[in-house]
Amino acid sequence: MPEFNELTASSDSEIWTDAEELECCSVVPEAPNTATFSFVSPSGRLFRYRPGQFITVAVPVPGGPIWRTYTISSSPSRPLSISLTVKAQEDSIGTRWMLDHLKPGMWIKAMGPAGHFTLPVKDRKKYLFISAGSGVTPSLSMMTYLYDRGTDVDVVSIHSAKRPGEIIARQRLELMASRMPTIKLHYIVEEDDPFRVWTGIRGRLNQIMLGMIANDYMEREVYCCGPEPFMNAVREILIALGYDMDRYHQESFGAPEEAEEETPETEDVVPDEEASALIRFTASDIAADCTETDTVLAVARTAGIAIPSGCTFGVCGTCKIKKTKGQVHMVHNGGISEEDIAEDYILACCSKPIGEVEVEV
Repeated sequence: MPEFNELTASSDSEIWTDAEELECCSVVPEAPNTATFSFVSPSGRLFRYRPGQFITVAVPVPGGPIWRTYTISSSPSRPLSISLTVKAQEDSIGTRWMLDHLKPGMWIKAMGPAGHFTLPVKDRKKYLFISAGSGVTPSLSMMTYLYDRGTDVDVVSIHSAKRPGEIIARQRLELMASRMPTIKLHYIVEEDDPFRVWTGIRGRLNQIMLGMIANDYMEREVYCCGPEPFMNAVREILIALGYDMDRYHQESFGAPEEAEEETPETEDVVPDEEASALIRFTASDIAADCTETDTVLAVARTAGIAIPSGCTFGVCGTCKIKKTKGQVHMVHNGGISEEDIAEDYILACCSKPIGEVEVEV
């Protein structure tokens, strides 16, 4: 089967870019408060991205659009459409609007794709996907890609959910596993569904479960996605077992529960809440006074300047902008590359001005 680049169109003019809105073509319920939205390019262009990447959607809620970041749950091996599997939490606004209002035929603006939590599309490795809740979406994209590639596929997937009825995309996962014996699925639930029999594993993932499910985990590349406490637990399990953490990859769009001992240390500059600063937004011809503990994104919003943003804590990279002058203190969570930093790009959501700063916004 052709590799990634051959699965996409032959020229850039045939590839969808975020200059064109997406058209919703289907909505499929997956679990309570969860659905998969599929989109096509109205012009017929194909989609190019890597398994595990995300896009950021402008959700047109009342009062103005809000930007929300969602992992792509479809595979680049199927480039005619792109899918997002989303789950609404109790305080969701954008995702709740999508579930209640987004229908086939409607158009919506999106940015991307982007993200570094991706599957090497040409490597043949043994994989262990560990996920919880809506964190299954990147592994769903990766697994579909491996399934479509069809050669040297060796995947063990462990997915945790509160109840069996909340396992997202279960039918899609089981269809692939039923046709490819080298894909092994395992579910762990905390509670039973009322009046339904569950014969699988109950509880929370631990070292014993991991050893029983994938006794060759030391030989596998691990991809983990889910709530921050879940991923912290997975990391602790693997570290305690002596796993090579250079082969561990994780992704999260939930704000981390930062332990005191894990708080990033500032090496050279410590923003001072008493120190004044100034940000010049050169494209908008606006200068705004602030303090060194204000973020560029917060100052921009106060000044009425719209900078697209998603996670707001340095993971998604949506708010990347160019800094043309001055110094900022930036503590990000993987949403920007070292190459971009070297070229004076910053993430507005987690960059704080030191003195006078200019940005191209």
